[in-house]
Amino acid sequence: MGKRQNKVTRSKIRGNRRKCLILTRRIILLAVFVFLMQSIALTQTGQSFGKFIIARLKYDGGGDWYSNPSSLPNLLKFLQSNAPIDVVPEEKRISIMDKDFFSYPYLYMNGHGNVRFSEEETLRLREYLQSGGFLHADDNYGMDASFRREMKKVFPNNELVELPFDHPIYNIYFSFPNGLPKIHEHDGKSPQGLGIFYKGRLVVFYTYECDLGDGWEDPEVHGDPDEKHQAALKMGANIVLYAMMR
Repeated sequence: MGKRQNKVTRSKIRGNRRKCLILTRRIILLAVFVFLMQSIALTQTGQSFGKFIIARLKYDGGGDWYSNPSSLPNLLKFLQSNAPIDVVPEEKRISIMDKDFFSYPYLYMNGHGNVRFSEEETLRLREYLQSGGFLHADDNYGMDASFRREMKKVFPNNELVELPFDHPIYNIYFSFPNGLPKIHEHDGKSPQGLGIFYKGRLVVFYTYECDLGDGWEDPEVHGDPDEKHQAALKMGANIVLYAMMR
């Protein structure tokens, strides 16, 4: 009797896990649908109708905002093939003062050098983020000090805080029980996922000492093994899907 009961119990546990997984996937799909419907109201043009778009942020200050040219196309391709999302396969490049800036609810920025926002850009970026926009900032190596300085201008009363490893951004679709993957060495520090919250909502996610963008690039660019390439892409997918579900 004991062995039979144990088999029944294990079967029930497996069944419950499958149900939870199915439910989680359905919730993600619903969130993606809602996000895309909101985006449609903003970007009802041509081939991008109803599709997810990553907008790369152009900024002043001298930093190479355009770095890692193959990174976002590779991430978008990965999303199209491995996540419940339909995407525009190429990035949109946008400045804060562009007329259609608010039409793109997902921003990505990276670089190796200085970041500088004008006073007008600072106010507009704050309004964008407070209105539901999301920014993923990825330090290639050398952007850290100026990025922190400029974000302090955008949110003077909101600190960058490290997200715990059990935060949903690390397990919403792919599992990262130890937080961000370490893609490149930089200063040899552990990678950190830092966030700025506004009214309890994550509006800025900053990946530091990690370099996801390098990991998204064509593997031969940096000589990354496939394991790191895939880990970077999976973490990128998590960030996108989490941003949709906030």
